[in-house]
Amino acid sequence: MKQFFPSIDLIILESILSKKIHDPRVLWLCRQVIHSGVGVLSGEYEMTWFPGDTLFAANRLRGLPIGNLTSQFWANCYLSEFDHFVTRHLRPGGYLRFVDDVLLFDDNKSALWDDLAALQEYLSSLRLTIHPGAHPIPVTDGIPFLGFVIFPQKRRLKRRKRLYYQKKLRKLLSQYAAGELSFDQVTASVQGWVNHTRYANTVGLRKSMLGRLKIPRKRP
Repeated sequence: MKQFFPSIDLIILESILSKKIHDPRVLWLCRQVIHSGVGVLSGEYEMTWFPGDTLFAANRLRGLPIGNLTSQFWANCYLSEFDHFVTRHLRPGGYLRFVDDVLLFDDNKSALWDDLAALQEYLSSLRLTIHPGAHPIPVTDGIPFLGFVIFPQKRRLKRRKRLYYQKKLRKLLSQYAAGELSFDQVTASVQGWVNHTRYANTVGLRKSMLGRLKIPRKRP
């Protein structure tokens, strides 16, 4: 979904929570946590207008800070009814969601196009939109998901993810050489990247990137 966390409408989220939580004290506490991040992601939000909007829609409270430990929980609450809509009404051959990354599977391509239109219409009620490039593709072409490209028999790391970390690693080594970072900090970053990429077929990539890695000397 496009601009998911910056787009979450807080009034809609509170309405969803109130359907399940009836204790006003708990609702009050939820509201305090939710509203603590108002405006944090305003710079990342591009105003989207939905049917029936007036100019006042620009002032709606929206956005959950991505770094907040509760944000992913609130996001799942926000999309809970969406899950039921997909599984109970659309009933595709397969459905997978991780926060705002959504996959639908079916043997019928035209059915997936119909599902895409239905998803767009439903998500508009949550003031959410789908990335304009979303469209049905054969699973044999590879499905982008969570930073990987998934094929029936293998998983690859996205090219831009590889290029991004190569650039980041060069910067980390430069900072280490300048005495701005410790070697343990660089090591922790590399270990984190390795732990992520090991879920794909990346043995060759890791050997290529790290096998010829040269650790610079710290500048005096």
